[in-house]
Amino acid sequence: MIKTFPLFGSLFLCLCASALPAHADIPFSKPEIDLSFAPLVKAASPAVVNIFTSRTVNQQVNPMFDDPFIRRFFGGNVPGGQMRQRVESSLGSGVVIRADGLVVTNAHVIRDASEIRVVLTDRREFAATVALRDDHADLAVLRIDTAGDKLPFLALADSDKAEVGDLVLAIGNPFGVGQTVTSGIVSAMGRSAQGISQYNEFIQTDAPINPGNSGGALLDMHGHLLAINSAIYSRDGGSLGIGFAIPSNIVRTTIEAAETGHKPVRPWIGVSGQPVTSDIAASLDLKRPDGLLIDHVAAGGPAAQAGMKQGDVIMTLGGRDISDMPSMRARLYATRLNTALDAVIWRDGANTTTSVTPVAPPETPARDETKLKGREPFAGATVENISPAVIEDLGTLSSTQGVVISDIGDNTTAAQLGFQVGDVVLAVNDANIGSVRVLSGIAAHQAPQWRITIRRGDQVINTVLGG
Repeated sequence: MIKTFPLFGSLFLCLCASALPAHADIPFSKPEIDLSFAPLVKAASPAVVNIFTSRTVNQQVNPMFDDPFIRRFFGGNVPGGQMRQRVESSLGSGVVIRADGLVVTNAHVIRDASEIRVVLTDRREFAATVALRDDHADLAVLRIDTAGDKLPFLALADSDKAEVGDLVLAIGNPFGVGQTVTSGIVSAMGRSAQGISQYNEFIQTDAPINPGNSGGALLDMHGHLLAINSAIYSRDGGSLGIGFAIPSNIVRTTIEAAETGHKPVRPWIGVSGQPVTSDIAASLDLKRPDGLLIDHVAAGGPAAQAGMKQGDVIMTLGGRDISDMPSMRARLYATRLNTALDAVIWRDGANTTTSVTPVAPPETPARDETKLKGREPFAGATVENISPAVIEDLGTLSSTQGVVISDIGDNTTAAQLGFQVGDVVLAVNDANIGSVRVLSGIAAHQAPQWRITIRRGDQVINTVLGG
């Protein structure tokens, strides 16, 4: 029984032991009272490291002197108008996952860094190189030269076995104060957190996570790496008890790619779809809006071979609920290639089960990666033919037709006109764009006016340039 008592205008809780049920798990003996996470922390913490990065940026000595009037007044010889270089430093955390010096962290921790240093808890310091950076998953793998020394490392847990309510520990270097351990539980599984990565299947925890914890370890009670701490929900930069961590099974695929020296391959089954709304659920006799309604099945792909059809609803994949495309991508990315997954499909008012085997997405048609030049609107943009492999690389393409912009150079015509990476060029001057070759041919000829249609996300944008 819990009672509340007033205490100088406040309240405190009193647990009356005599009123507790006999089976209540309350510690009474000294060994039980002395229960501590200390042995687990002592074993695991040496494998959690600090990561220091620096990058050089150009900064104008005095922006005021960039004013055109000031420039004319000084005749172009502007005092203080020159650029100077400034070194910016930042701090994050990482986890040693191989004894020979392989470290995993967040991609945003080391992005644009000109120098990366890894510092162990015993104060040993190493220069690090980037073995692989996967911005889509917000993961990076670093390599350090240990000169033959074996480092303490963490084994990976199976994040699919984690459950809401499991105890966890977060280890990192928040605010640069030094290695810090916080405890909590798994608050939710398969949580979506837009803006962190394109594979939204995070473990949510209430273990306090703060700036500097990024890239640090979320441990299970066996001392294994359950997830990489990645982001928090916050109003002021401090912890509100809502933290997001990348599950170890997604981390595992990035590590394996780094060890083989290849870029990560996104397992593919050849379907696209949309979340099931209340109206869709009612039309399909579903009791509640749940699952992913298939609107396209690639001919000859794994899903087609498994018997999936347009109009089916994927309810679960590999034992996990599927609610949208990001959750399906995350489930696939946590799966090794050519590993069969059970799928529960809603069709004709009933569930049916099938098995689908993800494969590497095909490069058909060939990318034909081309950087456009000249005086046309797309100058400075790199374009590619759309294939399943390109869609998986870019992560969020909503079109399988047209030509996609995969890169845009700074201060180029394409950048100045507002084109973005991921834009799909559908038509130029009333000609449908079915390939890079077609777009390159049209762009090679001067035109007094450019009528352009692109798809950006779910929007089709028509614009007229020139004339």
